[in-house]
Amino acid sequence: MAHSRRIPIWLWRWMHRLNRRISGGYRRGARLGRLVLLLTTTGRKTGLPRTTPVQYEIVDGAIYVASARGQEADWFRNIVANPRVRVQIKDEQFEALAEPITDPTRVADLLELRLKRHPVMIRLMLLAEGLPLRFNRTALETFAADKAVVAIRMPQVPATPGKTSVDAQEAT
Repeated sequence: MAHSRRIPIWLWRWMHRLNRRISGGYRRGARLGRLVLLLTTTGRKTGLPRTTPVQYEIVDGAIYVASARGQEADWFRNIVANPRVRVQIKDEQFEALAEPITDPTRVADLLELRLKRHPVMIRLMLLAEGLPLRFNRTALETFAADKAVVAIRMPQVPATPGKTSVDAQEAT
């Protein structure tokens, strides 16, 4: 294990219940689209659709979502079994292929980007996971060794020249 402190199981259970409430609210019109999307995977055991709200970043026309539970997250394991996903950001929905990423260097790259874009929120999350307040790139890559990221390529249907419709929504 790359770091010593783990989030307690009661907190994961609480987050699971919160995820269900966020998903339901999202479908009823509550829009967290600047930070949260709904990711629907196919259950690897049941074959049923499984929807999870996840934070995301758009980088160079791709959507990146990180798994705090690493490769153990059910939604990540579902993607490994079947990379076809459905994504909802605000009112836009589309089908896509997801690429699982477990390389610590690439995971650390996304964490660094998220730290630049959301310094307080991400630093608090990293601190809760056991990373010290001040850390270097080597410590971040060590931390990232048991994390996972998924890259989702968005469909190229421009809303305005050179931008996808999700990019156009993100700019508003």
